[in-house]
Amino acid sequence: MAKILVIAEHLNGKLNPSTARCVSCAQAMKADAIDVLVLADAPDAIAAEAAKIAGVSKVLTIAHPANAHPLAAVYAPQIVAAAQGYSHVLAPSTTFGKDVAPRVAALLGVAQVSDIMSVTDAHTFTRPIYAGNAIITVQAPADQTLVATVRTASWAAAAAGGSASVEALNIQVELPTHTRFVELAQGSSERPDLQSAGRVVSGGRGVGSAENFAIIFKLADKLGAAVGASRAAVDAGYVPSDLQVGQTGKIIAPALYMAIGISGAIQHLTGIKDAGTIVAINKDAEAPIFEVADIGLVGDLFKLIPELEAALG
Repeated sequence: MAKILVIAEHLNGKLNPSTARCVSCAQAMKADAIDVLVLADAPDAIAAEAAKIAGVSKVLTIAHPANAHPLAAVYAPQIVAAAQGYSHVLAPSTTFGKDVAPRVAALLGVAQVSDIMSVTDAHTFTRPIYAGNAIITVQAPADQTLVATVRTASWAAAAAGGSASVEALNIQVELPTHTRFVELAQGSSERPDLQSAGRVVSGGRGVGSAENFAIIFKLADKLGAAVGASRAAVDAGYVPSDLQVGQTGKIIAPALYMAIGISGAIQHLTGIKDAGTIVAINKDAEAPIFEVADIGLVGDLFKLIPELEAALG
């Protein structure tokens, strides 16, 4: 019997779409119950959002001042206490999930399964290895709690329309004192979030400079898209690292991905393999990006993008 606990990811009082994607993965495991755990200083609004996800049986909340910021060292012992009686604990394979899940697994004394792409049964999954060049099947022991992260790019978000009950937990555990929140440094933008956007426009080294990257931002705004970048563009200082797409950046699955001035190194392709339609613009007709692109334009991006913008009206 699979009874699954999904750890909710949230920020600034709002639920991250990655949580609904984890619920989709849990549903594929044919779970008897799928509960969502919300840890926060004031979890009520977040819990109300989670309760609306179709397929969720119950939303559990742990309210504590220490949960005001998502510190893995603080969250993990509370999650372990809440997970008693559950066969699975799932977290998104985002920065948040990659931080908290290993600590939970270590406290439970079990090995973690990372980046679940598809489900065969409740304990058999596929996951990528070698930067996505190979897919392996992993079978986890059925006689212990399974802790896993879900590759959110591989799963559509579960639909809305649920009406799960919300239950507050009274968890009494000793919280660590060696870790404390100091500051959250994050970029602010009116553009869509890179990891959940339906459209993404990315620039690479071929854009040429930080100043030239304005052409990427302009096109993204025209399309109502998020902005991404290759590692080469980030390393060159064109844009900050939080825009990096790829193996060492963000793994995304937008309906439309535009790769502009990006050659298509395997590390970058790992981050976009689940995209719906890939459009590539590059002056090098032999660039590897064209091997995966659905639509390719060979030419000078500084001529092609203005023409594309004009065609968009």
